[in-house]
Amino acid sequence: MKIRTWIVGIAALAMSGNGAAAQTQATDWSYDNNVKAVGCCEDSCCGDDSCCDFDPCCGDACCGDGVGCGSGCGVGGALAGMSLAGALGLEDSGLVVGGWTQVGYHDEQTELSNTFDDGLAFNDLQDRINLHQQYFFLGKDADGSDGWDWGFRTDVMYGTDAQKTQAFGNPGAGTRGFGSYDASLDHGYYGWAIPQAYAELENGDFNVKIGKFYTLVGYEVVTAPDNFFYSHSLTMFNSEPFTHTGVLTSYTGFGGLTLYNGWTAGWDTGFDNTLGGSNYLGGFGLDISDNLSFTYITTYGNFGARDGGQDDSYSHSIVIAASLTDRLEYVFQSDLVGIDATADNGTQIGSNDQTGINQYLFYQWNDRVKLGSRMEWWKSDGTSHYELTSGVNFSVLDNLVVRPEYRMDWAPGLDVDRDTIGIDAILTY
Repeated sequence: MKIRTWIVGIAALAMSGNGAAAQTQATDWSYDNNVKAVGCCEDSCCGDDSCCDFDPCCGDACCGDGVGCGSGCGVGGALAGMSLAGALGLEDSGLVVGGWTQVGYHDEQTELSNTFDDGLAFNDLQDRINLHQQYFFLGKDADGSDGWDWGFRTDVMYGTDAQKTQAFGNPGAGTRGFGSYDASLDHGYYGWAIPQAYAELENGDFNVKIGKFYTLVGYEVVTAPDNFFYSHSLTMFNSEPFTHTGVLTSYTGFGGLTLYNGWTAGWDTGFDNTLGGSNYLGGFGLDISDNLSFTYITTYGNFGARDGGQDDSYSHSIVIAASLTDRLEYVFQSDLVGIDATADNGTQIGSNDQTGINQYLFYQWNDRVKLGSRMEWWKSDGTSHYELTSGVNFSVLDNLVVRPEYRMDWAPGLDVDRDTIGIDAILTY
């Protein structure tokens, strides 16, 4: 039944027409076929209450950019014009300032989370409205076009997602309210996290980051506006690091090829190296054509708390993104984690092998509506888990997206069969 649903979903998306370029990110759409958020965008409609006749911006003058008639009305206009940099008077300061607010509801926990508030999934607080991410960032971009330049970035998050994004690879972080760096910054179901705090230098095509930063591994990310789906894949949450502390370099001087090389103090650490955490982080990204890209990222060495301090752990993530048509995009991801934690006496004390294959299909219906499906197989130490999620992104305003989704999880070997309905909204500013 679930496989048939996936096939029917693909067929429905593929038969839905053609048009301009699709993007994989929820808030980075460029397609415009003149379908607006409100159907009345002509000057003749401006006297109609249904078209918000008190809107100071009405007709083609305000609808031509895709904002939509009514975006200048009342609350909609205030939301559409929100800017943290503007509110702080920093628009012309050369600083990068912004943030977002994400609020959501789901009626079940994401699979592998089985107890309310057990921390085993981002969505582990079911049947309630949660503030997932209240996010702020401040930084300066390094511009090496004229020689050496410097920059920095600091991110701060409050919400239910923060406790899953803290430096849980630090000593003492396994107990709520304990641990170093941000691991102890808990507030009931909520908490604080400082996922990024780094300095950077750049000269031409060469860039180096030093400090704490988000991982390169995988396709899905922690930051809500950069994902299509409200929920996360099992692979992302269980087989990938979220953050690192260390040094990371990138070089883009080969035309279509980006090289990454770096050292980090294990997985998910905050200026610490639990159990001697020390691993390589690197790989490459290749633009094969305008419509096809390939990325390979690996970590190798001692992952710290993740592998119990072993020296030969390995992981990789492969992501292939292809634009099949102007509106249809396909993404393939495969992850592998190999941890062989063996004590001096030969006893296996923490071995763990994981494999994941995720497939995504996105269809850009118009400049306001995007459809997507995710099919996942994730295997951990011989046990297979499956997940199928379908959803829609409604871009209500240029900076406000609503993401309803329906998710099915099943694991035949564990007698798991779980359906989840979820919906969230993200306001960026």
